[in-house]
Amino acid sequence: MSAETFLGLGSNMGNRLRYLELAVKVLRGVDPDLTVSPVYETAALGGPESQSRYLNCVVRLETDLTARQLLEVAHGLEELADRVRTVRNGPRTLDIDILFVGDLQICEPDLVVPHPRMSERGFVLAPLEDLDASRVPTNWRNRLAEMDPASVDLRLVGRLG
Repeated sequence: MSAETFLGLGSNMGNRLRYLELAVKVLRGVDPDLTVSPVYETAALGGPESQSRYLNCVVRLETDLTARQLLEVAHGLEELADRVRTVRNGPRTLDIDILFVGDLQICEPDLVVPHPRMSERGFVLAPLEDLDASRVPTNWRNRLAEMDPASVDLRLVGRLG
């Protein structure tokens, strides 16, 4: 059975826009009618101070893939983008997070759905709100601005081609 699925995409190394476009192109093979949010440039959070800013967006797609299969697709795309995992929350060519898979709730060591920290991340909430405002908490910008001002350091840069 098909499930409405949301994935968060981010990149802060190399040709950031090209990596996001690559991911969307491959994901269109899963759902040719997927929807892509606008792209935001955002501050790097939680990692080394010297990181470049990220480009972030969210995609909404309908799929019969399980959450585990989606995780495999995400890891495959990250590998295709030559992502190297050396530093926790470090710079990356491509990062894909599974935000929602229908109404599924999963809590496994390597897979938690809905994504456990998305409510703390403006770089997820802003593009998610563009696709489905019912999926984000009301007043999230004010709450995050008080908790962590860097988390609302967001600049709309446009849409993928």
